[in-house]
Amino acid sequence: MNRTGRDQGVLNPPHEDVTAWDTGSWGTDPYANALRNGHGPLFLRRTDGWLLPLDVERWCAGADTADLSALRRCEGPVLDIGCGPGRLVAALAARGHRALGIDVSEAAVDRTLRLGGSALRRSVFEPLPGEGRWGTVLLLDGNVGIGGDPSHLLRRTADLLAPGGLLIAETAPHDIDERVRVQLDDGGASAAGPAPAAPFPWARLGTPALLGYARHHGLHRVDQWDADGRSFVSVRRSRTVRTTSQTADTENNAAVISSQFPRNTSGDSPLAGS
Repeated sequence: MNRTGRDQGVLNPPHEDVTAWDTGSWGTDPYANALRNGHGPLFLRRTDGWLLPLDVERWCAGADTADLSALRRCEGPVLDIGCGPGRLVAALAARGHRALGIDVSEAAVDRTLRLGGSALRRSVFEPLPGEGRWGTVLLLDGNVGIGGDPSHLLRRTADLLAPGGLLIAETAPHDIDERVRVQLDDGGASAAGPAPAAPFPWARLGTPALLGYARHHGLHRVDQWDADGRSFVSVRRSRTVRTTSQTADTENNAAVISSQFPRNTSGDSPLAGS
């Protein structure tokens, strides 16, 4: 397994104030500008100078074949963590799912609402609607990296899922378990420009690493697949023994979550611009 060394910025210890970095870093101009413009360049720059390109153009387009291979597996109401400009939320709505996106970027939430989706400006580590009642949670487009501590993120994800709920995650296409510090970089830094944002923790995981972390939090492998050069895995939260009240609560999950969705005032088609 490929693990980074200290010269690449491995996080020790992992438990930082993830809500603070989450909101502060992805709310900055490079990310917001890229979403408003619909294109990059935009990178995650590691502290040793290595760059990870971010696929802004794909994020701002409609759901593609690889996306749909994941969305077809969704069950019940869906929470999209780090929804970005909203293509997945919009595509889910078009397929008849109740779907809510969360993102710390105001520009991302605004664009999702313009597509006709539902979204909240919120970190995954803050209180969220429907905790413990989501049928499916999505961590696509590299969002398994959020917080730089995969175990902490997957524990949080397990808490959001209903018993028997499904997590669908996109993983790196090779065997890696990397925790680093990165900065958002649009390639346009200059002496006259604003100071770059402070580095924040991030992670990259291959499927074997994600499955290893997931098992510790009661999330068990269902499926893994590749589509258009992207890698995906689905894991399911363990089911609990249900009492009569638990069964009744589960049957009402969709209605409870639906009542907590923000009102969508956009009149656009769910797939406008796709």
